[in-house]
Amino acid sequence: MPRLTESDRQQLRAEFDRQLDVGLHHGAQLAVYVDGERVVDFAGGTTGPDGGETTPETRHLVFSCTKPYAGVGLHQLVEDGKADYDDPVVDHWPEFADAGTQKADITVRQVLSHTAGIPYGEFDDAAEQWGDWDAVVQAMEDIEPVFEPGEQPAYHTFNYGWVVGELVHRLSGQHVDEYVAENVFEPLGMDQSSIGLGPDEPDDVATLSGFEMFDRCRDPGEGLGIPAAESAAAFNDDAVRRAVIPAANGIGTARDMARFYACIANGGELDGTRLLEQETVDVATETHAETDSDGTLSRPARYGLGFWTGGLANDMFGSFSRERMFGHAGLGSIFGWGDPDLNVGFAYVTNGIREESWEHAARVAGMSDAVRLALLE
Repeated sequence: MPRLTESDRQQLRAEFDRQLDVGLHHGAQLAVYVDGERVVDFAGGTTGPDGGETTPETRHLVFSCTKPYAGVGLHQLVEDGKADYDDPVVDHWPEFADAGTQKADITVRQVLSHTAGIPYGEFDDAAEQWGDWDAVVQAMEDIEPVFEPGEQPAYHTFNYGWVVGELVHRLSGQHVDEYVAENVFEPLGMDQSSIGLGPDEPDDVATLSGFEMFDRCRDPGEGLGIPAAESAAAFNDDAVRRAVIPAANGIGTARDMARFYACIANGGELDGTRLLEQETVDVATETHAETDSDGTLSRPARYGLGFWTGGLANDMFGSFSRERMFGHAGLGSIFGWGDPDLNVGFAYVTNGIREESWEHAARVAGMSDAVRLALLE
């Protein structure tokens, strides 16, 4: 089985530090599990422009890397017989759509695979309402498909989480943040992870920075008027951090994320804790939808059920990407993946975002390659 020598770790640390020195973020963490053992646990840089030292315990916004956490919660409920992947959402949430409409045909599988046809809407821009779950539910009941359900893969940036979250609520009787905390984070020992900050919890989360083209962390400026800066400002806002946004405001560390992927890569079990059965893992991490031009991202994409799958050119899984790999990206240079063939869980977490997403993808792919090369030597 693959192992890392001290020389391998030193080379990985050099790559990790080099990426910090190049500067698309102030701080970063890298964690890697192999065969259930944490073999890499790096942290460096600062928690923000004027922040303190980034440590392995520093919590970060992980953005869309939240989606697999919520998805696993829904997979657990399917395992428990509370729902089936091909159930129409209206079977469990009758108000979601009117009978006989196109929207009423949307299934649980389509929601998890980003083929539900409701990838975006006005609520995406209603940050002032994201903390009101009743408003969330109403918005999802009001939204109409822009693509025929099941036809066009189109990344559901926020709506994936709103719909998965309310399904978890309807099926379990618990709000999605509470269910995931009790059934995903706590059993696996992901002690620093949550969906949003609790109402009385101190905000100890790293500060996000949005960078303009060619900016570097030594002199980031304000970045006013560009989407990256606006996104950073929005997710530094206390109200947004304390909302429950199951697609976008997970909080945690690379340690926790790598542990999660180590568990799924190991067939859903780690250190005697089983999150999912092997059969469910196999279904969740195989490709259910693929496109040469995603309806939201306008690029090639492959979707499992709650995960992205690998094997595409220039994806964030790296040059050695294979379709058997699975994971998910978060805004900026944030990515987690699992490799069942090597039994590896990987997580790279940072606190800087910018508009040039290709540069983030290249950076994360380079780190993924460095890890895989070290393991395969």
